[in-house]
Amino acid sequence: MRILCFLTISFLIPCLSFCSPAAVFADDGVTLESVVAPGPNQADEPVAKELSLEKAAHFLDSAALTWQKDRKCFTCHTNFAYLYARPAISADTTAHTQVRAFAEDLVQTRWANEGPRWDAEVVAAAAALAFNDAATTGKLHATSRTALDRMWTVQKEDGGFSWLKCDWPPMESDDHYGVTLAAIAVGVAPEEYAATPAAQKGMEGIRRWLKANAPPTLHHQAMLLWANSYVPDLLSVEEKAKTIQQLTALQKPDGGWALATLGDWKRGDDLQQDTEHSDGYGTGFVLYALRRADVSASDDVIRNGVKWLRSN
Repeated sequence: MRILCFLTISFLIPCLSFCSPAAVFADDGVTLESVVAPGPNQADEPVAKELSLEKAAHFLDSAALTWQKDRKCFTCHTNFAYLYARPAISADTTAHTQVRAFAEDLVQTRWANEGPRWDAEVVAAAAALAFNDAATTGKLHATSRTALDRMWTVQKEDGGFSWLKCDWPPMESDDHYGVTLAAIAVGVAPEEYAATPAAQKGMEGIRRWLKANAPPTLHHQAMLLWANSYVPDLLSVEEKAKTIQQLTALQKPDGGWALATLGDWKRGDDLQQDTEHSDGYGTGFVLYALRRADVSASDDVIRNGVKWLRSN
């Protein structure tokens, strides 16, 4: 549940910054040396009276640095996600600087000495670094370029990538997620990385793979919608419109979305999925994908979704 909470806030922050006027907050002082691990989720935890992006940022800083300090690795659901989300509030913090430096060291030192743990780590690192560059300096860092170029060395002949299949959907359960993430990495990378020969050849393989492998869930179709905002030919006009319609049709009366309605995943405890109640990840993810697809912030679908986020 703590992981799901991290992912929820990771989408909430960029979504709110994308849908609302920008706000800037000071460094909250969390560092690798001083970090205190977030406490466990509690069923009787009181609901805050109002949304606080400062507290959300503090949680992300604390969770990302705790993972870095204790686990000494990167994962899609923790510090890689952090590199996407944190700049939406501010990248000018000690915590962000330390997580970013750790990611650069992963590519420049650990990969050089030991190699990546999995092919998926190469794609995930390339995407996180490229996204972080786009959200901060607007320039492609040399380490990010190294990770992006290495991504093509692990691309399979069919254009796909060997992805982690830990039965942890939606991020670590099938190859489709990884292929789409690679497309996002290329599209978001600054300084026209997509125009380089290596990227163009790699994208040919990605397009070929996507043509042969339909998204297994609406969640992954929404991932394609996100990728299409950077690489416009991944979806046809009709496919884009259909995806937007399918996502908006699943909005709950309270304005939110339920993650379980975006896929047919099975729970690890064999209980029935809760498809009735809105949740933070489902709502934040869908809102972000819709905004990337040019759905106006003034649209009632977006306004009601943001209202749900602010009150939950």
